[in-house]
Amino acid sequence: MNKINPLILMCSLLFITSTAHAEKITIAAAADLKFAMDEIAAEFKKANPDDEIEAIYGSSGKFNTQIRQGAPYDLYFSADIAFPRDLAKSGLAASEAIPYAVGRIVLWSATQDASTMTLESLTDPQITRIAIANPKHAPYGKRAQEALLSTNLWDKVEKKLIYGENIAHTAQFVQTGNAQVGIIALSLAVNPELTSKGGYWLIPDNFHEPLEQGYIITRRAADSNLAQHFADYMGSLPARAVMTKYGFVLPGEASGK
Repeated sequence: MNKINPLILMCSLLFITSTAHAEKITIAAAADLKFAMDEIAAEFKKANPDDEIEAIYGSSGKFNTQIRQGAPYDLYFSADIAFPRDLAKSGLAASEAIPYAVGRIVLWSATQDASTMTLESLTDPQITRIAIANPKHAPYGKRAQEALLSTNLWDKVEKKLIYGENIAHTAQFVQTGNAQVGIIALSLAVNPELTSKGGYWLIPDNFHEPLEQGYIITRRAADSNLAQHFADYMGSLPARAVMTKYGFVLPGEASGK
């Protein structure tokens, strides 16, 4: 009868123990979180190498509808906290809706110096195509619409507007030259990929309702230790530092502008 090498046996047991506790979660995240969430997930993975984090980015409103239809998301980060609150009220969450940031909107252009522009600049006849996210389902689009309405500019620029499916899609319109200027998320405008192409002008936050953002652990992830662990990590100092780097105002902190 062959004897089993004790060292090989011990390594096998360690491998089995490690993989037995490995989990995978899928995160549905608002498109404004693209760069910040990628960094946060990468840092989280360093301490949890056996676990798998998949982040999918898109429109908060569309994710809300998909979760109601049974989409397999474990965490839902929305650019409008009203969506996760409604899901929690409907019994589709395993946590309350937790605020994680307040977003800001900016004017950004890849072909013009947006840092010297204001919303009034959008009435310039030389500007013929302006990108905003679709206000019907994208919170950033809704706030862009509110800013244009509050400054009495909506009627003057509405014919120039083209609508992105989400705020990242809106930024792509400007990056690719399909729009001369766009109203996009500050969290995207401060990414090196965009700052290398153009500056931005921060739209005063009293021009629109707050972009209060929040997340939930979905009902399907009620028993997921990894989902709870990642949710807890969002409140850690390293995660908060990443969020601040991308221009998000954190709960309890003043914007300073």
